Amino acid sequence: MAQHGHTHVASSQKALMLEMKSLQEEPVEGFKITLVDEADMYNWEVAIFGPPNTHYEGGYFKARIKFPIDYPYSPPAFRFLTKMWHPNIYENGDVCISILHPPVDDPQSGELPSERWNPTQNVRTILLSVISLLNEPNTFSPANVDSSVMYRKWRDSKGKDREYVEIIRKQVMATKAEAERDGVKVPTTLAEYCIRTRVPAPDEGSDLFYDYYYDDDDVDGEDGDCCYDEDDSGNEES
Repeated sequence: MAQHGHTHVASSQKALMLEMKSLQEEPVEGFKITLVDEADMYNWEVAIFGPPNTHYEGGYFKARIKFPIDYPYSPPAFRFLTKMWHPNIYENGDVCISILHPPVDDPQSGELPSERWNPTQNVRTILLSVISLLNEPNTFSPANVDSSVMYRKWRDSKGKDREYVEIIRKQVMATKAEAERDGVKVPTTLAEYCIRTRVPAPDEGSDLFYDYYYDDDDVDGEDGDCCYDEDDSGNEES
C-alpha cells in the first residue's frame, strides 16, 4: 500500500512540474503563478489581474490552488485569499465551479458528469474557467445567495440597480494597497493585459492555444478580442 502511495506522489509531482513549466513558458494572460514554498509542488499561489472592460478591471486578487496527491485523477481546490463578493464564491473564498467537482453522478446538483473534473483538465483550463466565472456568474446553485440575488437584480434591471457592481468596485479599489505592497503593476488596458505576460514562443504555430490567444497583428487590442474574448454581457453601461 505504501508503495502505491509513493507512485502517486511521484507521478503527480511530475505532472505538476510539467504544468508549472508550461505556464511559465506560456502564461495565461492575467495570471501570475508561483509556488507558496519552493519545496512543495502541491500548493500554488495565484495572482489574478481583473480583466479590462469588466467590473474587475484594475483588481489584484490572490488565490491558492491546493492539489491532491493523486492529481490529475482528483481535482485541486481553488480558494481566493482576497475578499470576493460573487455568487459562486463562498464566504471563506472557496470557488464553487463544476470543473472542480469530482465526476460522480449527482442529479441533485444539476451538473452533468461531463462538466466536472476529469484527468484531461489542467491548471490552464481551471484558470480560464475562473476568469469566465467572475464575469459570468452561475446563479443556479449559488455559493453566496445574497450576492446571487443582488447580481440577478443588476442583470434584470439592465444595470440600473448598481448595488452589485458597487460592491465589486469597492473590493477592486481595496486591492490597490495590496498590489502596491507587493510591488505589482496591475494592467488596466487590454494591450497591457495581453502583452504583459507574453513570452516569445520558441516555435510560433506549435501550440493552438497560443496562436488563438495571441494574434501578432492586433496586440493593441483594438478589436477587443486580443485575449479576452468574453462577450459584453459583463460590461457596465457607460
